[in-house]
Amino acid sequence: MSSGDGRAPVDRLRSVAHPVRLDMLSLLTGASLSAAEVARELGLTHANASYHLRRLHDAGLLVVDGEEKVNGGVAKRYRHPWDAPETPSPPGRPDSESARLAEVRTLAEAVPRRFARRLKGTPSRLSDLETWVEPQVWEQVSELLQQASHLLHASARPPRTPGTIRVSATTAAFRLKEGR
Repeated sequence: MSSGDGRAPVDRLRSVAHPVRLDMLSLLTGASLSAAEVARELGLTHANASYHLRRLHDAGLLVVDGEEKVNGGVAKRYRHPWDAPETPSPPGRPDSESARLAEVRTLAEAVPRRFARRLKGTPSRLSDLETWVEPQVWEQVSELLQQASHLLHASARPPRTPGTIRVSATTAAFRLKEGR
């Protein structure tokens, strides 16, 4: 995500490389929530939720989407601007590859945790493949995955909205180097 204020892409990647923050980004894709609401939804303490929300906000991955008066104080409502344009990591940045790998590991670790919470008896789509295809096939698959991701993000609603179902989708698709 581009924050437009000069924050390093590696800082944003490091912010996502934590399972709680990954869950927060998913939660805040479909709703603007306060730290107290995020804490209740994810089973965290208010202090822990506030800490992680601040880290995500400081990295440019969340925006403040309003404030409300609560018990004599002011509570910020955060939202994940999932459709903000991305800024590629600068080439040659020594730790950008390790930060990206940390993000991939966090995503990979989320899959078994989320899979264990699946609604048994309903369809699951799992696929794994390392192969060779024509470039136009790769481009088509890449575009279809992007469309599916965009559709899910754009359709995200607040937790437990009537008429919605809870889903999880994680994709990883990339070109490989020649050889092993």
